[in-house]
Amino acid sequence: MHIQNLERLQNHGNVQGRQQVLEILEAGLQAADPYYNTLRLIRIENGALLVGDPAFEPIGDPRAGVSRYPLDKLGRIFVFGAGKGIQQIAKGLEEALGDLLTGGHIILKHGDPDVLKKISVTWGGHPIPDEHCVEGCRKIVSMIEEADLQPEDLVFTIVGNGVSSLLTLPAPGLSLESVKKVTRILQIEKGATTRDLNYIRNEIDQLKGGRITRLLRPAQMVHLLSVDCNYGVTAFVGYRGLTEGNVWLHSLPDCTSKERAIQALHQLDAWDLMDKEVQDHLLNMTPEQEALKKPEFEAMNCRIFGMMPDPLGVEPAVKKECEDMGLPCHTVCKAHFLESAEAGKFTASIAKLIAAENQPFKAPCVLLITGEKIVKVGANGGVGGRNQEFCISAALQIANQDRIVIASADTDGTDGPGGYFCEEAKELGVAALAGGIVDGFTIREAEHRGVDLREALKTHATSKALWDLDSGIWTSQNISVQDIVVVLIQEPTSHQ
Repeated sequence: MHIQNLERLQNHGNVQGRQQVLEILEAGLQAADPYYNTLRLIRIENGALLVGDPAFEPIGDPRAGVSRYPLDKLGRIFVFGAGKGIQQIAKGLEEALGDLLTGGHIILKHGDPDVLKKISVTWGGHPIPDEHCVEGCRKIVSMIEEADLQPEDLVFTIVGNGVSSLLTLPAPGLSLESVKKVTRILQIEKGATTRDLNYIRNEIDQLKGGRITRLLRPAQMVHLLSVDCNYGVTAFVGYRGLTEGNVWLHSLPDCTSKERAIQALHQLDAWDLMDKEVQDHLLNMTPEQEALKKPEFEAMNCRIFGMMPDPLGVEPAVKKECEDMGLPCHTVCKAHFLESAEAGKFTASIAKLIAAENQPFKAPCVLLITGEKIVKVGANGGVGGRNQEFCISAALQIANQDRIVIASADTDGTDGPGGYFCEEAKELGVAALAGGIVDGFTIREAEHRGVDLREALKTHATSKALWDLDSGIWTSQNISVQDIVVVLIQEPTSHQ
């Protein structure tokens, strides 16, 4: 089970509805685990290491098909990477490669479990990088330099959501504090998208923007991405898109430049907020410092695989669980960068319309929303996250609606930066909540327990509020493949 506090989430309010929604959500969370996909991609047969499966290939891959590495000609095998929850891919690599694996190092988010044997791990900060991220990067660089890689060697890289923070090694002349400030101001305070943010931070780092791949030459490489690289709203459709439109898959070439970084800072009204050392670095970058570009990448011996193709992912798993329950499931949105509280209001309004008028869908039914919401925190420092704000905002709209249950969670198990929000959660080992679940009784429960949900939204201190209402979802940490929103509208006679 990925959900760790199931009993306290489902023993109050709309009990039957909560139980159903949590079963559906659990199915989606389990589908976000790439371990078995890794074992499907990689195997050893007839004296060779085989890597390949059409389900994971980017469309238009010039090296399409199964790559065969004869064991008698294969040198050492290493694994390097960074991202939230990517230890599940690394675990699959350890199992598939066995004694063939020489070693490696990956950087995970604080709180990710330690499940690896031969691949060492550093745990770092996200969304704001910390000194542990820098330490992990230095370990990776040191291992690469000491290995003195050769053409017969094979390197697997693993990149997942969160890599843009975890893979942080400031460019020469830049302090970690100035780099942290870039993320804090742009993403946390101004609500900039990852794309806009990465136009800047890719140009102030030694490993981002494909620079890590430069260090791996002349070895053979297999780049594993914990996403679907062909379909869905975050996909770079086709091989061309992967290698020309990229800003965050840092093992691949990207499309940033110092000019675009400076432009992005001005567009966000943030140029004057940056430290002078960041401004000077961007203004004085040389061509040798630029990120990896497509022609240079294509001259290398590389394969690319997206480890979480949509047909094997969250949406079909959720729909299968709903089908088994006899509940029609409608995907109503696959959107990114919607403001959480407003999205919660709108989603609740749709649910109320269905409950009242059976339109645009007839109850009972389930609505599924994926994508990635945003929160503009500003100067407030409360502990919470975008899925939690979505739920509280929705709860305020569905008060006394006894047929509606809404849950929203991030598949990586960490909705927001996390941090201490109450002693009980700390004692249980809760580093962060994944999201929340609410129903038509939530507002009544909040009033009874003295929890001010409007104040929680205002101060972005949503974790304690939901935890105190036994409605904060705590899950094991995993890779991030967007948020999952599950909305159940029951038929009039089904509520107990």
